[in-house]
Amino acid sequence: MLASLLSMADTPLLSIELPGVPKLKSGKVREVFDLGDSLLFVASDRISAFDCIMPNGIPRKGEVLTQISHFWFDRMEALVPNHRLARAADPLPARLAPFAASLAGRSMIVRKARPLAIECVVRGYLAGSAWNEYKRDQTVCGIPLPVGLEESSELPMPLFTPATKAETGHDENIPFEGAVGIVGRETAERVRDLSLKIYGAAREYARQRGILIADTKFEFGLWEDQILLIDEVLTPDSSRFWPADQYRPGRSQPSFDKQFVRDYLLTLDWDKTPPAPALPAAIVERTQAKYLEAFERLTGRPLS
Repeated sequence: MLASLLSMADTPLLSIELPGVPKLKSGKVREVFDLGDSLLFVASDRISAFDCIMPNGIPRKGEVLTQISHFWFDRMEALVPNHRLARAADPLPARLAPFAASLAGRSMIVRKARPLAIECVVRGYLAGSAWNEYKRDQTVCGIPLPVGLEESSELPMPLFTPATKAETGHDENIPFEGAVGIVGRETAERVRDLSLKIYGAAREYARQRGILIADTKFEFGLWEDQILLIDEVLTPDSSRFWPADQYRPGRSQPSFDKQFVRDYLLTLDWDKTPPAPALPAAIVERTQAKYLEAFERLTGRPLS
């Protein structure tokens, strides 16, 4: 099924300009445009690793990120309101119609919510920085854990481990009381409870589709004093997705995210500072396949 979608003739969309529509921000992947009473999010095909943007991208990656977010927003609306003003199948406003070819499948019109200044991270398995901390201190973000856990072990229960937001570089893990100091206790408790509830529902659904969600991060924003789920949700860029049928504790796991790109880059004599090296065609193709497979597994259909 994936073979028909994979074409190295696909040209990745790396830069997005909409003449006459003000651009507010250009991130590692997403472009944000001002529509006046709303925002337009457009996910490019750029891919970053070690905080560096690769000179070539992954064709259709932006479509995968956007459509997976739409999918989860649809599923989670009963648990938490979100910032979307238009669904995936809704037509573009007339003002954006001239740019339909660039925006198709990779754009989302959203409310101008005010983002909270914390990342809401939920961890269900011991991986990445959490595993490094556990080996050193037998804790994750300062939370004590049982003795004897291995790399990639499932945690006794999912942990809410907030982080600060970094414009450049890495986000920094903080204790829950640190999040309270930034957003206030009532808000911190609310987004903690929502994060755990969303993760729990998503984890059970994804497990049935052959994917383990090892960890993920959510963003929330305020709009008219209401807390909304914003940004991208449960995508391969914001989450660690593992194939359930290959899961083996005691080692790092194969994944559906850009870890494949990171692993390739670690084989190079590169100091992880710009300029980043171009990715070979074979790495691009295999990475694209992983993103598309994640979409198909979660939604039960190919990316149209």
